[in-house]
Amino acid sequence: MFSLLKTILPLFAVSVLAFSCKKDEARPALQIPASYDGSSFTTNATTQTSVITQLTNITNEAKKGRVQGTIVSKSALDNLFVTGNPSLATIITAYYKSKLEGTNGWFDELANSSGGTYVPSNTPTGQGGVFGTGSSAYLFDENGLEMEQLIEKGQFGAVLYKHATDLIDGTAITTATADQLLAIFGATPAFANSGSNNVAVENRDKAMANYAARRSDINDVNSLYIQIQKQFIKLQAALKAGKDYNKERDEAIAEIKLLWEKINAATVINYCHSVISTMSQTTTTDNQKASALHAYGECVGFIHGWRTISQNHKKITDTQIDEVLVLLNAPYNATPTSYKFITEPANELPKLQQVISKLKAIYGFTDQEIESFRKNWVAEQSR
Repeated sequence: MFSLLKTILPLFAVSVLAFSCKKDEARPALQIPASYDGSSFTTNATTQTSVITQLTNITNEAKKGRVQGTIVSKSALDNLFVTGNPSLATIITAYYKSKLEGTNGWFDELANSSGGTYVPSNTPTGQGGVFGTGSSAYLFDENGLEMEQLIEKGQFGAVLYKHATDLIDGTAITTATADQLLAIFGATPAFANSGSNNVAVENRDKAMANYAARRSDINDVNSLYIQIQKQFIKLQAALKAGKDYNKERDEAIAEIKLLWEKINAATVINYCHSVISTMSQTTTTDNQKASALHAYGECVGFIHGWRTISQNHKKITDTQIDEVLVLLNAPYNATPTSYKFITEPANELPKLQQVISKLKAIYGFTDQEIESFRKNWVAEQSR
């Protein structure tokens, strides 16, 4: 019997190996094309295009408050928030929805600040208002925080990325899902790598895709934009190839999520650099201070919107987000002291360097990448 087993077992092992090899041979490597197939994009992504339009509309309403003496009503913001199918209000994280709506919510704060004038002070009074003139005029609350940025950039995470995670968690991921993810990211099958007027309006990158372009040197084949473009093409190819390529599908989705998050973090770093650069000068004008406070508000909005996104879909933890918000003088559960970045820059600017260092460590950015994130590459390269 033992002798028989010694004979049979090697034969069995060979058979298993042969079967395995035949199975592998029946599954050729995934063929990834050079470009994304956009033949069904417009039809498949109608909802996602509408959501981005809704976010643009509410942002444009909030921006009216930048004009001295112009009052923005809370009801106008509320109406734009709930208009649409689906509306922003129905797909946003519950946490961020609670921050926007209600008495003393960010819609209310923006409305109360509009029409007034803001004078930065370490002893805030009044409701806030416009600070700066011309293209450097922005609307701040009495604490120096720009509600417009919390409304717009915060929803890049709390609405747009949240919607993407809902699509990924759906019952079935199809080629239509790939189109929808691409659209809610803000890109098109053309992958313009630019949101500027140099690109045909129908192909321009919007939302996070626009910021991906800004963070990406066109000459860098490993730039964040090129990386995520390749993953969207891989995702579509895997879905077209069928269930035998679910491994490649899942790999592409994981990379898209991580790169999306990295683009968000890189943009926070960019604006931190901007504030540090401006407020480190020996003297600054009111317009420079207003622009710095605006850039700072972008930092707060971009990072705050990712709070309470499922940990299954993000690398940064809510604890780390809270730590960043504290460094930004805008904790989620306390009154912000945003004004300090322009009233006490010598004391406060080191906190922004800490934010950069923290995000660098979380995402493994290199020194070269951190330096590259200083630039708006779309503007630098006139593309």
